[in-house]
Amino acid sequence: MTKITNRIKVLRAEKNISQEVLAKAIGVSRQTIISIEGGDYSPSVTLAFKIAKYFNKKLEEIFTLK
Repeated sequence: MTKITNRIKVLRAEKNISQEVLAKAIGVSRQTIISIEGGDYSPSVTLAFKIAKYFNKKLEEIFTLK
């Protein structure tokens, strides 16, 4: 089975921001960030781009297909 993993938790730690701060910045709930970080939810392409833009990273630097 193909799974998408991510580095959001690491990137948040590097910027010293909470899930709530990230969630508000990209227009989703904190629960959505929790689910994405935990691998329980794969973000839409639009949401993935918003996350990448927030961290000023390429999608491939945040998300990995396993």
